[in-house]
Amino acid sequence: MTDTQATVTFEGNPLTLVGYQVKVGEAAPDFEVLSNDMSVVKLSAFRGKICIICSVPSLDTPVCDTEVRKFNERATSLEDDVVVLVISMDLPFAQQRWCGAAGIKNVQTLSDHRRAEFGSAFGVLIEELRLLARAVFVVDTQGIIRYMQIVDELTQEPNYEAALKAVEETKR
Repeated sequence: MTDTQATVTFEGNPLTLVGYQVKVGEAAPDFEVLSNDMSVVKLSAFRGKICIICSVPSLDTPVCDTEVRKFNERATSLEDDVVVLVISMDLPFAQQRWCGAAGIKNVQTLSDHRRAEFGSAFGVLIEELRLLARAVFVVDTQGIIRYMQIVDELTQEPNYEAALKAVEETKR
């Protein structure tokens, strides 16, 4: 893996991101993660849809909880050609439990715990913690990255409006 510069912090302490740092305009790398039922899910399975991909450190933390709930709420107004994928290192069983308790039905939670394939492919794997940095990517129907935000501080929420605006612009 290639180290990127320490571009995120946790409570002000710098962390090292490892993997390839994707860029807007590039093809999104395909990856394999696990769904809540332990089946393999690939990004390429969503070709033809606009994907909002959110990576979060752990669903069981206050900021991640808030973020996923907000995207779940916003997803109700998105059209059928848009999917929201939330990826963390949490085990699929823990994700399923959390979604049930939180009433999450409009986003799909996916686990990168097995190989950290998503984290490495998108450059959001935190070396020191083996967790994912908080980030949002918008991938168009052809698999091209149209928007990305890697949140500078793990304890802060992403810019929801900018991500949703990118989805609307991608549809044009």
